[in-house]
Amino acid sequence: MNLNLRVLTPNRVVWDSPVNEIILSTNSGKIGILPNHASLVTAVDIAVMQIRINSQWSTIVLMGGFAKIDNNELLLLVYDAEKGVDIDPQEAQETFNKAKTNLNKAEGKRQKIEADLAVKKARTRLEAINVLTPTSISN
Repeated sequence: MNLNLRVLTPNRVVWDSPVNEIILSTNSGKIGILPNHASLVTAVDIAVMQIRINSQWSTIVLMGGFAKIDNNELLLLVYDAEKGVDIDPQEAQETFNKAKTNLNKAEGKRQKIEADLAVKKARTRLEAINVLTPTSISN
């Protein structure tokens, strides 16, 4: 038995096919989702979602949103999403470095919050392609 996973952004369908297992980061922590999971609606964090199809794992970077699980259907409505295989490692590293530089230069509360969010998004993209492990990336 499979789960049907749909990942939707305001502009496109990122994923719409059956999967065996999902590891999803919510605002209250990571959850594993298998077929026949209890119904649930939750907020989704900026994080990497792991997807298993048979014995192969894939990643999708989620930029926050909401998830609904019901009757072996997982619907993710997210602000933006990107498959790990579509991320250019060099561009992701450059974006991360630039975001960290901007955070160090940020002045004022608003600039610091925006810069911190940019670092989190860039770090998450790197984690999705395993350029850096989550524990080796610092703010």
